[in-house]
Amino acid sequence: MRIIAGMLRSRTLEAPAGLATRPTSDRLRETLFNVLAPRIEGAVFLDLYAGSGAVGIEAISRGASQVVFVERAPTALKVMRANLARLGLTAGFQIHPGGVAAYLRRRREGHAAGFDVVFLDPPYDAAEEYAATLGLLGGPAGGLLALGALVIAEHRRKQQLDQRYGDLLRTRLLEQGDASLSFYAVAE
Repeated sequence: MRIIAGMLRSRTLEAPAGLATRPTSDRLRETLFNVLAPRIEGAVFLDLYAGSGAVGIEAISRGASQVVFVERAPTALKVMRANLARLGLTAGFQIHPGGVAAYLRRRREGHAAGFDVVFLDPPYDAAEEYAATLGLLGGPAGGLLALGALVIAEHRRKQQLDQRYGDLLRTRLLEQGDASLSFYAVAE
């Protein structure tokens, strides 16, 4: 894996061994960030199920002001921390070890400022995580998303996500190989 663009362009990243963590491919990350390009500079970016940290690190490389990584797998956390250290990144990010639902509930209760961009890529075999996480993000309590925020879910091409999760409405679907990116925004 490598960083596609920005200040860390072409630097390599490690991924956890085995099949438990499935990193977003370079090609799909490039497609994702081509779409997000006008939104990344200065954005507060949330990388859920962060794995190796590749997506969040790409956001840092492209000028996000803050990236929050949420990951619970110890092996993935170790690799993510090593990737950040190897790149010399010491600021502009936070790592929250633990489950995504617990993090989102704590964040909502803490009334912190909302995220501009949220990316989620749960394990493909944990299909229930999509509905649970998107439901929390689009839920009535709000407070997790900034005005005009975008939520992107990476999923299997054959797996259909709902058109709507609470206040989140799918605005775009990009398919590439066996993977898809579903883009959601708060419905007007």
